[in-house]
Amino acid sequence: MRRRRSLPWIYRWSRPIIGAIAIAGAVLTAYLTITKLTGTGPVCAAESAGAGCGGVLDSDYATVFGLPLSLFGCLAYLSMAAFALIPLAISSDNQKKLKQQIENVTWWLLLAGSIAMAVFSAYLMYILATELKTVCFYCIGSATFSLSLLILTITGRDWEDLGQILFTGTIVGLLTIVVTLGIYSGVNNNAIADEVVDPRDGKIAIIEPTGPYTAPYGWKVTSVSGESEIALAKHLTAIGAKKYGAYWCPHCYEQKQLLGEEAFNEIDYIECAPEGKNPQPDVCQAAKIQSFPTWEIDGKFYPGIKTPEELAKMSNYQGDTDFKYKL
Repeated sequence: MRRRRSLPWIYRWSRPIIGAIAIAGAVLTAYLTITKLTGTGPVCAAESAGAGCGGVLDSDYATVFGLPLSLFGCLAYLSMAAFALIPLAISSDNQKKLKQQIENVTWWLLLAGSIAMAVFSAYLMYILATELKTVCFYCIGSATFSLSLLILTITGRDWEDLGQILFTGTIVGLLTIVVTLGIYSGVNNNAIADEVVDPRDGKIAIIEPTGPYTAPYGWKVTSVSGESEIALAKHLTAIGAKKYGAYWCPHCYEQKQLLGEEAFNEIDYIECAPEGKNPQPDVCQAAKIQSFPTWEIDGKFYPGIKTPEELAKMSNYQGDTDFKYKL
């Protein structure tokens, strides 16, 4: 009893606090995963600078191996919660030795996991600041959770060998950086490959752009519009339809390629990035645009890339539907 009372409060409460933070992180990332898979978009208004949280979570950095990055984050948080809370469920009276062994193992797992999550979050914050150049409160919140887990793991136990902590941190940190760079090696905002097929001959009609995007225009549209695409675009403009996007958004580029350069020039396009051409971020914010691209047709909002067939149905287009391209 005397020893228990002499323990700093952080030693006694570190595991419950770590578990609580990890559960909060799991809830956050689970929510983002659901919105990503369902295509509904997260609840957040478009910030005045850049794409906002919706644009960030719709970027290529938010997808890993074809799955939402938030799904892997949720699994990581659930693992951290398990490492922190499982030893608390073991009775120290009947299984004292077993509990001590599990506590020792899980502390090292917590240390390795929190280091990896903190390093990965730091990389994402770097991308947020330098590549996407915007604010995502969900991303910042998750990074704060990860950093908190690391701080509590280090300060929440009386570590006997600080040198081993530094060694573990160095190895795990370097490994995390190598894996992270490997995962995102194919993500490059300066080039993007699109394969859009002409259904009439089955040939790939749109190829990879020859050069990087340039502010404030983005990538050059290389596809040629058919008469049907141009007629559809004019119809959309006539009924007051709008397309919201950002010049740096790869999915917005794909949408342009699907319509072709001539047809897209007929579209009422709203540029949401402040540094883009003829930007209207205040309009995007007022419309509460959460992800790019987003179509507004007859007062309804449709996030994501839409094929000409889908746009024709959404807008009740009655003209020629011999569209050239499909995904």
